[in-house]
Amino acid sequence: MGEQRNNVLIKGTKDGLVFVLAEDGDFAEILEELAFKLQEAHDQFFHGPATDVTIQTGNRSLTVEQEAALRAVFDGRQNLVVRRIESAAPASPQRRQQPQIRVVSGTVRSGQVWTFDEDVLLLGDVNPGGLLQSAGDVFILGALRGIAHAGCRGDRDRIIAASLFVPTQLRIADQLSRPPEGWERADWAMQFAYLEDEQIFIEQIHQLSRIRPEVGLYFLKEGERANG
Repeated sequence: MGEQRNNVLIKGTKDGLVFVLAEDGDFAEILEELAFKLQEAHDQFFHGPATDVTIQTGNRSLTVEQEAALRAVFDGRQNLVVRRIESAAPASPQRRQQPQIRVVSGTVRSGQVWTFDEDVLLLGDVNPGGLLQSAGDVFILGALRGIAHAGCRGDRDRIIAASLFVPTQLRIADQLSRPPEGWERADWAMQFAYLEDEQIFIEQIHQLSRIRPEVGLYFLKEGERANG
């Protein structure tokens, strides 16, 4: 059975593991083979210290749902951190301009942990001691006074945005940042955090289109409404 499976090639590099997926294979079969190889591989190969993973899809362009399904296969492997999914195919305009966002409302209170698989837009607040985390981006049309974690499954190309930006801690992928003194000042100017060169940076929301152009325009408008 294993010898017939050839849709997934695994290579070790100095930067971690590279999973090369057949660009012309049936995607469901690729997921099945990937799960099989992760399950059957030798323990020394997939256990131990955290290992960066790059997934290459060739000329295959993944939908949002396919990317989520691909990441879900790695959920049970805590030491395998998916850093990048690389494709030679250009992203479709629909994928760039229409992010898939889960909209929820309420207050994340102290001691609560709200977790989502997709980008999340919270219409409400995160109180001190509360944690809002997502495998995708985190957007808060309200006050962020607790902890927010974007890319909680290892995706480093994620952001955290909030109308009132006074967090106790920010996390993006495996990086975390505690607030400098400046964060303690309540400033109703929507801001966002992003990861670059192993450091979390904070910018005003109007800079979002520079970092993430596919969502920048949408959330710039939302931020203007929240502050208006």
